[in-house]
Amino acid sequence: MAKKSSPQSTNGDIKMIANNRKARHLYHILETVEAGMVLTGTEVKSLRNGRANMGDAYAVVENGEVWLRNLHISPYEQGNQFNHEPLRKRKLLLHRGDIRRLIGKTQEKGLTLIPLRLYFRKGWAKVELALVKGKKTHDKRADIAKRDADRDMARAMSRKARE
Repeated sequence: MAKKSSPQSTNGDIKMIANNRKARHLYHILETVEAGMVLTGTEVKSLRNGRANMGDAYAVVENGEVWLRNLHISPYEQGNQFNHEPLRKRKLLLHRGDIRRLIGKTQEKGLTLIPLRLYFRKGWAKVELALVKGKKTHDKRADIAKRDADRDMARAMSRKARE
């Protein structure tokens, strides 16, 4: 018998926390991978309140482990003396094969790991990592011009449909 989904869980029990919108503008995204995060209790509570900023966050591979740096998770308001450090480095949980592949890719010139999205899936905090290459200024301009042209074309088509 097939499992029915409830009306609230339309996207596979995913609750979005933060999204790195600037990443798609600044980088060419080559591939993505989902990773779990090792967090403390106050970090989880703060994330459930949506208190995360991934503006300058990036991931590095050190000694066969992947670490997320510069992800700002605000201290939990009801936390006490055991509250967490907002900018501490956080360990990411990946399969060994994925880590080996990322080690090889990040050693190539110009490739970096950055987080795209931060979310809860089935109660577990997850981060979507992307292997990216930085865009040049002319690439950014071309993307903006294409987006504007697509928007104008869609606007013209909707105007034509109304007539």
